[in-house]
Amino acid sequence: MHINERRLAIIQVLDARKKFTARELAERFDVSIRTIQRDLDYLQQIGFPLYTELGPHGGYRVLPNRLLPPLQLTQTEAFGLFLMIKWLEQVHDFPYDQIRSHLAEQYYAELPTDIKESIDRMRDHIAFYQHTNQVASPFTTTVLEAAMDKREISFIYHSSGGDKPFQVFPFGIYYENGKWYMPALYRDRVTLFRVDRMKEVLITEQSDPSIPTLKEWLNAKDERESVNVVLHFTEFGMRLAGSDKLFGSLISNEWSGSVPIDELPYVARLLFKYGPEVKVIEPVQLQKLVIQMLERSLSQYRE
Repeated sequence: MHINERRLAIIQVLDARKKFTARELAERFDVSIRTIQRDLDYLQQIGFPLYTELGPHGGYRVLPNRLLPPLQLTQTEAFGLFLMIKWLEQVHDFPYDQIRSHLAEQYYAELPTDIKESIDRMRDHIAFYQHTNQVASPFTTTVLEAAMDKREISFIYHSSGGDKPFQVFPFGIYYENGKWYMPALYRDRVTLFRVDRMKEVLITEQSDPSIPTLKEWLNAKDERESVNVVLHFTEFGMRLAGSDKLFGSLISNEWSGSVPIDELPYVARLLFKYGPEVKVIEPVQLQKLVIQMLERSLSQYRE
């Protein structure tokens, strides 16, 4: 007996969220019920976590945390997957982090000897350097699972004003510049939280199906009052700005775009690091914010 194509297909079809009767599976694969039962018996013998629910509404189901079938990869795909796993090890407090620490080596151990030898050679020719957040963000998995289930979370949030309790509906989490961020609905408005500043996080019984996903929120049009911003970069400033997400559309030394008015202080701080390599053409409000920051910086040395 062996895992033929039909048995692999059965593994893919079986879902922890739904029960299947032997008759339904037999009709799906156009074989007899007896053949399907032999297939299911074989899958149970090799350790596939399949169990049977008896009764008129029973059927076959698999455990939610089941082991998935192995990937069928080419040599090039195997190299690529191994490198992706190693790169993800650089991301601090990645969700479901408890498995990631040994996933690459476990995957590596199952590879053929010649592929292992190739990976060993490859390791001497590649390295990953990435800014990592030194402040722990242990609740990424909890927040992500709450967002997927449209559930509310409660937590204590640490800020410059001290610790404060919150109850919010998270949209999801995203990773940027070494930190995890959580946009969430708080008192009928969207608020952005740093996950590393959250503690005592609990998922409550409250749910709201209308809560948007992170993808929907990121793609939604910003309805806040905005102004047009025009910046002029030097040649060196253009090279610096090339790695900045905000200035991805930089063309011919000039960048222009619509910026919400309440985001102008953030943009001013962002521009401060470019020093003389950028000049604000408009609006005047942003020019004044940058000048104020420069003056405060100079005052430290005049004293």
